[in-house]
Amino acid sequence: MAKKTSKSTATPSSINIGISDKDRAATAEGLSKLLADTYTLYLTTHNFHWNVTGPMFNTLHQMFMVQYTELWNAVDPIAERIRSLGHVAPGSYAQFAKLSSLKDAPATPPKALEMVRILVEGHEGVARTARALFPVADQASDEPTADLLTQRLTVHEQTAWMLRSLLED
Repeated sequence: MAKKTSKSTATPSSINIGISDKDRAATAEGLSKLLADTYTLYLTTHNFHWNVTGPMFNTLHQMFMVQYTELWNAVDPIAERIRSLGHVAPGSYAQFAKLSSLKDAPATPPKALEMVRILVEGHEGVARTARALFPVADQASDEPTADLLTQRLTVHEQTAWMLRSLLED
């Protein structure tokens, strides 16, 4: 006899974690944008890792690898927070393209320092997306989301600073 499997009957409105349905939905929407921005920046950074050339090749190749690895490790906690709030995490290129505030990577790889400039803009954009969600998390007393946002802001602001330093004369 086949084992009977039970499908979860939890719906967003049956979740009782002390955050209203409306606030959980607003937070999940903001986190979905953060996830899309993070994934888009991950793809761009990995692309640049593969395609960087020039006298700074080794330095940038290694730096981009560290950065795309960090971004890759960031997408899961963001998606899992969305799920914890009772919502479905976006996960397709079409959804990410629609939700992301970042431009896609150029079809033709730019010169190394242009890659750096694009990544600065990307990290600053993700920081703005994370920061915009703070009032929603605050209003809902959603400390786990606020903690996640603080962690992401720290990474993106520091990475943008390090990348900007490469652009100075």
